[in-house]
Amino acid sequence: MCLRKSSGYRPPDLINAKIYTGPIPAERGGELAMGGGRSETSALSETAGGRGMTTTQNSQRPNACCFCWCCCCSCSWNEEERRRRRKRISQDTKMETRQNCESCPRPSAEEIRLWSQSFDKLMRNPAGRNVFREFLRTEYSEENMLFWLACEDLKQEINKSAIEEKALSIYEDYISILSPKEVSLDARVREVINKKMQNPTTQSFEDAQLQIYTLMHRDSYPRFLSSSIYRSLLHGGSRTSSES
Repeated sequence: MCLRKSSGYRPPDLINAKIYTGPIPAERGGELAMGGGRSETSALSETAGGRGMTTTQNSQRPNACCFCWCCCCSCSWNEEERRRRRKRISQDTKMETRQNCESCPRPSAEEIRLWSQSFDKLMRNPAGRNVFREFLRTEYSEENMLFWLACEDLKQEINKSAIEEKALSIYEDYISILSPKEVSLDARVREVINKKMQNPTTQSFEDAQLQIYTLMHRDSYPRFLSSSIYRSLLHGGSRTSSES
């Protein structure tokens, strides 16, 4: 049958069709919400050649800082992790370091008072070094004193094989970047140590020892004098001397 073209022609199945204006079923609504159907926004995006994402999609992109360890959050994370590691190492070695404290008589009230006059007087006194070590332990920096004492012990050695053995032990314990007890040294001093370790002597760590001594003097010593550890000893010693 031949059909004539007419501006009012409609297919037979749509002649009696009605447009549905009721609510969209939940299943269909979820499909549309999840992108199951084509919307004007997606159609426009496809028309533009698929370049870019819609505003809704851009707003759902994850924050790159949460996934990239090279960004700003890594700095704070690494610093916090380093602090936790130093605290854990200090706690693990607490009993060991206490057992290795220098044996010395109980300090007198006069000796305790002299520790506040200069850092040199504190470090020359065995009891003063023990008390200062106890304070450094509370700040998780006891490795500074341990390194300084190890260097002093190395200077007393005269046997060549023993010198090499002790020098290597000091390097592995306090200089190596892999050690949890690594002390803070600048690049110049580290370079000097690396050269001297080719032929270790009793003076191999002289520059490093001076740098750590200066660090303790300028940084830790003022806080030690105002700490409860020193003040309790100072007041206790004064009370004992007045009673006697």
